[in-house]
Amino acid sequence: MRSKKILIIDDEEDILEFLSYNLSKEEYVIETSTNGPDAILKAQDFAPDLIILDVMMPGMDGIEVCSILRENADLKNTLIVFLTARSESFTEISAFDSGGDDFINKPIKPNVLKSRIKAILRRHFNNQIGIQSEKLEFGDLVIDFDRMQVIKKEKVIKLAKKEFELLALLASKPEKVFKRKNIMKKVWGSEIIVGDRTIDVHIRKLREKIGKEYIDTYKGVGYKFIG
Repeated sequence: MRSKKILIIDDEEDILEFLSYNLSKEEYVIETSTNGPDAILKAQDFAPDLIILDVMMPGMDGIEVCSILRENADLKNTLIVFLTARSESFTEISAFDSGGDDFINKPIKPNVLKSRIKAILRRHFNNQIGIQSEKLEFGDLVIDFDRMQVIKKEKVIKLAKKEFELLALLASKPEKVFKRKNIMKKVWGSEIIVGDRTIDVHIRKLREKIGKEYIDTYKGVGYKFIG
């Protein structure tokens, strides 16, 4: 089995050195970058399995970098983990909305870092939500898992990665009410804590994009997909 490739993006050289040193000891193949434009080019050439991305960088910040990376079809399955010293909720929501998969706060101890990265790499989208078929169709709405696309009335609807995963989870079992804690675990994983607002924001955006008629709210409990 080949070693996993990790691209680390941070404008602080000491952070790059710390992360590179500790993760290279785990036999990951490491590449680094100190700014957004360079990182975007390296990501295309390096084709990493996982990207560790600092939020606060001069010029092009991590949120913008993540959004651009998610436009690249070749990187659609690349995991993106945000690294930041900030803990405000709006930063976390923006990170997930731009297509991030996880969130690590600075400072972080080496053993904790290694454990988090291993756990993130273990997670696989199809295993998480238990989807076996390549497509699900609900009238004019088609969910294509191979392409990670949603099509409505023959038009592709652009979804962020977490929006797609949330929709896929709900649509995997139409008419089932998914409780909030189960949504958090299956879409965001048990290694990261997200608040109710994060789920609500993603549900609101899904309704705006695919239509309100597909998702029911069970106040205080969770959500259900109407098939």
